[in-house]
Amino acid sequence: MITVLLVDDQPLIRLGFRMVLGSASDLELVGEAENGAVAVRLVRELDPDVVLMDIRMPVMDGIEATREITASAPRSKVLILTTFDLDEYAFAALNAGASGLLLKDADPTELINAVRTISRGDAVIAPRMTRRLLDTFADRMPTPARRVPVPDNLTRLTPREREVLIEVAAGLSNSEIAERLTVAETTVKTHLGRILSKLGLRDRVQVVVFAYQNGMIEGT
Repeated sequence: MITVLLVDDQPLIRLGFRMVLGSASDLELVGEAENGAVAVRLVRELDPDVVLMDIRMPVMDGIEATREITASAPRSKVLILTTFDLDEYAFAALNAGASGLLLKDADPTELINAVRTISRGDAVIAPRMTRRLLDTFADRMPTPARRVPVPDNLTRLTPREREVLIEVAAGLSNSEIAERLTVAETTVKTHLGRILSKLGLRDRVQVVVFAYQNGMIEGT
């Protein structure tokens, strides 16, 4: 069973998601929270696999709650639920450690599949959607004049791993990267796993954020 914690300040929205989650035999809703502070406490108590997190809430918003959860309970993956495709807080949520974004009006099947994907440690944002999101927030990224030095752990990557990192950040899927680099898709997955381990990142979403913040993408 995949255990889920639902976080939203609106009871009717929680009711709707509760019904959707209840329709999947492999998902178990173990708790609900009306704000981020309660969510942080319940994550410590319940140790859920996935946290469905709203952004705008009283007491503590979803961004701060995500930051605390990913720092103190990294096993619990956070899936941000947002009203708008490119919500102004979306990038901040990803930067805080969320593993993906999902619109609140997603169909039930999409929500269920997203929870399953997040529980496996993958991201639920399509690569091209990730690129579009980051392009929208490009003005918040470091410019060449104020860019911080590249972290030392980046030097641990092999030339091929750097190539894969850049392709991921450019919005390509694993199969597209495999075709471009003329390697097997399983090889790309292996390289991506090593990149995550060496850079201390959670998933491909954070790989993209890392690459943009460190000026590894042309034009950033």
